Amino acid sequence: MRAKPEPMSAPEAARRLADLPGWAIVDGMLTRKYETNGWPSTMLVVGAIAFLAESADHHPDLVVTWPSVTVKLSSHDAGGLTDRDFGLARKIDETIRTRLIK
Repeated sequence: MRAKPEPMSAPEAARRLADLPGWAIVDGMLTRKYETNGWPSTMLVVGAIAFLAESADHHPDLVVTWPSVTVKLSSHDAGGLTDRDFGLARKIDETIRTRLIK
């Protein structure tokens, strides 16, 4: 059984956020909105995020609309932000290519 992760402090989260342009901490969640080129691109972005999240055994909240996908990351089992959230955010950014987003 995996040990319960510890949430990082607010100052540590803010420091780590500096390495993730486009992301913000909103209501305690690491959040980014990707504006897409329309529904087909939105679905491709959602599929890519779903694959990465499932591979990491981490499950973000997604808000899906015609022209955008908003990702909200938090380690629910830790009650806050952890290394897993920042790692998944980085992988999402590396995967989502600019031609899918505005």
